[in-house]
This record gives sequence, structure tokens and C-alpha cells, in this order.
Amino acid sequence: MGVEYKILVVEDSSAILNLIRRILGFQSCEISTAKNGQMALQMLSVGNRFNLILMDINMPVMDGVECTANIRKLEDPEQASTSIIAISGNPHGYTLEDFKDLGFTDFMQKPINFDLLVEKVYSLNPNIKKGNLNPVQIQQHRFE
Repeated sequence: MGVEYKILVVEDSSAILNLIRRILGFQSCEISTAKNGQMALQMLSVGNRFNLILMDINMPVMDGVECTANIRKLEDPEQASTSIIAISGNPHGYTLEDFKDLGFTDFMQKPINFDLLVEKVYSLNPNIKKGNLNPVQIQQHRFE
């Protein structure tokens, strides 16, 4: 079975990137990574398309809120409407509605509950066959 779902993980923690890559890689997902919002925008600017973006809020260079605002302004309507899940260990008292007002589709608190993450991925793409644990080649694309 080939890759069914492309996810961009924008996160400055290598440990979290590696965990997400391993867990979602077994769900027929192709995982690309960026260490900050500026790198994520570079990936989108060269035509990369993703079904979902997991976006850390607090990162160096460009944070997740600024990056999400820039994604929502992209000329390509498909890229501009990509689902984006905010990820933060310190949500500064924001509610889910606050995150939605900032352009995010959903929010997850750190430490990440990986079972919940997989459920959120399934809920955003019902075409992924739940429980499909056939390993796929996990591709890592990085701009550094």
C-alpha cells in the first residue's frame, strides 16, 4: 500500500519530530519536517502539498501563529486551506476557539497523547484505513 496522506510536522524538538515520524509513519503517512515556520513556508513555496500540518506554537525564527497566518494568505487555495493542528506545551490560556480564530483547525497540548494524535489524523482523513499498521517508507524532507 502506498502513501495515503502527507503530513508536514513543524517542530523545533528533534525528539518530538522523531516520535511523530515513527507513529504516523506506520499509519500510511508520509512525514516531512521543518524546524521552524520559515522553513515550512519555504517548503510550501516550492509547491509541496500536504494533507495536514502539525504546527508547534513556540519556535525560533518564525513561530507557529505567524506561520499559520502566512499559510492562510497563500495564493494557492488548496495550500491556504490545509488543515493545521497547533501543538503547544504552553497554550497561554488559549481555548480551542482562540486557536481556530488564529487560523488553526485544531489544537493538541504537549506532552502529546499519540493515541489522540492518530485519532485526529483519522478524523481529518477518513480514507486512511484505521488500524493499518503496515510499515511504509518514511521519507524525511528537511530545509536547514
